Amino acid sequence: YLEWLRYRVAETHHQENTTYALVKRLTRESVRPYLRWIGFALVCMAVVAAATAVTAWLMKPVINDVFVAKEKDFLLPISIAVLVTFGVKGLANYGQSVLMSYVGQRIITDTQHRLYAHLSRMDLGFFHRTPTGTLISRFTNDINMMRAAVSNALTGIGKDFLTLIFLVGVMFLQDWVLALIAFFIFPIAIMPIVKLGQRIRKVTVNTQEELGQFTTLLEQTFQGARVVKAYGMEEYEKLRVHAIAERIFKLVFKSARIRSMASPIMETLGGLAVALVIFYGGFRVIEQSMDPGSFFSFITALLLAYEPMKRLANLNASLQEGLAGAQRLFGLLDMEPNILENPEAQKLLVKNGQIELERVSFSYIPDQPAINEISLSVPAGHLVALVGPSGAGKSTILNLIPRFYDVDSGLITIDGTDVRKATFDSLRDNIALVSQEIILFDD
Repeated sequence: YLEWLRYRVAETHHQENTTYALVKRLTRESVRPYLRWIGFALVCMAVVAAATAVTAWLMKPVINDVFVAKEKDFLLPISIAVLVTFGVKGLANYGQSVLMSYVGQRIITDTQHRLYAHLSRMDLGFFHRTPTGTLISRFTNDINMMRAAVSNALTGIGKDFLTLIFLVGVMFLQDWVLALIAFFIFPIAIMPIVKLGQRIRKVTVNTQEELGQFTTLLEQTFQGARVVKAYGMEEYEKLRVHAIAERIFKLVFKSARIRSMASPIMETLGGLAVALVIFYGGFRVIEQSMDPGSFFSFITALLLAYEPMKRLANLNASLQEGLAGAQRLFGLLDMEPNILENPEAQKLLVKNGQIELERVSFSYIPDQPAINEISLSVPAGHLVALVGPSGAGKSTILNLIPRFYDVDSGLITIDGTDVRKATFDSLRDNIALVSQEIILFDD
């Protein structure tokens, strides 16, 4: 049964982290509020795509009417058409760029708000278990990866895909046989591109983990600079930093190497397509079964389509990098605090301030009690000191009263009210804490 349960948990985790599941959740939770802005951006992208296609189509009258037929009357209209096409394309490109930048930055900001609000609900034990650098890495590296994925994916699906569609339309308009020859080759690239994306995502997850550890190590050594110097540990800490920096270098370089593998695939297939088109199309022009203008318009469309095609091939790599950040981020957002406020909690009303501990037991680690069946009465208006050696449980008792941790057994009351039945706000509003750790907030 346990083996089956472990298998089901692993299978569920895998299903939740598939590309489709992550994209669906990312769209639902981060992208959906900005669909209107994305809609405007897509309109601009469609205009850019159409203008690019018109540029390729204009090659036909340029070749046939100007250079072959030598019609002077066509010079001014074609020149004006080219100028207008490029002007419209430039304005639309500006519009989609600004809109997508806005959406990307808003997603970052919203996710940071959401993540910080979620972490503020977590219990103290969570922060003791989780290195600070790891949490900071979520706010910086992972969220920036997500922004890049969203912006690149939407821009790729929008501008590049629409541009490709319009240019393919021009190619089929000019000669459907040549178009079939040109695009018969490219489906071959799909499988290796997908495989490369999967490898990139795995490497990116490992890189993000190492970056979190690196941030944690830097934080520890800088904050503990006095201890490092007092014990002459500078060389030791240098070796630690050197080791993790080298691991990050190897992972980043591996990711770059995998990403770059898409280029020779697309270059080779693109070159083969162009070579076949030139060979067959040139033969048809020589045989006069195709006019030069249509051929050059076709070639222009094919060459213009090559760049968005390459970007779409690299899109999967960018998307997988972003999904690696989303995967880690969602894992953190899905975590719930171990200490929760009782749904029926009431506001704590303190009249005198008498504190009672009745046979309280607590352990940070299972089966290793920090305190065991402690009973203690702190009368209202009295000053009480807990005295004992380090590790005796003094701070633990103090942390249990405001519910930084919850007791394993026993009861803690203030004026007879179980602290677990009081709201967090009212409980902690009635407690003043001067900690043994000195922290000054830069505010």
